[in-house]
Amino acid sequence: MPDLNVKLWRGDENGGELVDYKIEAQEGEVVLDVVHRIQATQAPDLAVRWNCKAGKCGSCSAEINGKPSLMCMTRTNVFEPGQTITITPMKTFPIIRDLVTDVSFNFKMLKQVPALKPKPKEKDGTYRMFQQDIDRGQEFRKCIECFLCQDVCHVIRDHDDNKMHYAGPRLFIRYADLEMHPLDTNDRLDLLQDKMGLGMCNITKCCTEVCPEHIHITDNAIIPLKERVVGDRYDPLAWLGKKIFKKSKTSEKQKV
Repeated sequence: MPDLNVKLWRGDENGGELVDYKIEAQEGEVVLDVVHRIQATQAPDLAVRWNCKAGKCGSCSAEINGKPSLMCMTRTNVFEPGQTITITPMKTFPIIRDLVTDVSFNFKMLKQVPALKPKPKEKDGTYRMFQQDIDRGQEFRKCIECFLCQDVCHVIRDHDDNKMHYAGPRLFIRYADLEMHPLDTNDRLDLLQDKMGLGMCNITKCCTEVCPEHIHITDNAIIPLKERVVGDRYDPLAWLGKKIFKKSKTSEKQKV
């Protein structure tokens, strides 16, 4: 087998460059294997984040030949013989060192998601749900938080100033999971539109294309959320019902 030509981005928040490495190809390897062998034999100070090497922890996210991917799920045999494999850190997030980026932005936005607020229990003290309602949200819980969808989303990839006003695809599926929960009574629609930037998403489906768990982020989460916001804000009956509900709620508080 011919040797592999690999370019790895080396550097930190102050800058860096692509460094060339040549290493013997081995059958059945994934890109993460190659990075580990380079680390073991040629670049012991190389920083790379990984954990399970099974496509379930989401730790080894990077950009391979420009495409956001999991290094442990990208086989080396998908590249043409002699083709250079270029591995760079995720562009959307600040670089810590080499292939490791600071993804804490995602967790800061996650803290702003209003929690599940279940409706009162039935008279017998239990909750009742239909199986189809449970199945609908099950897809969203497959997320491994690799943040590839966040990385590829141009709203924050190309516009750093949008970050604090845009939840992004990973958080939108969290909002969708809660909004579609059959027991939830919390209202997150105003928050989504006014502070989480749902309207900035132009549904290009690039987030869906890079998801290693094959979650239909755009079709099953983002578009339904957009539809709910439109219905809540511009459907006259929904608008009137919301006003009456808020008024009655205020009256009850004043009585207390």
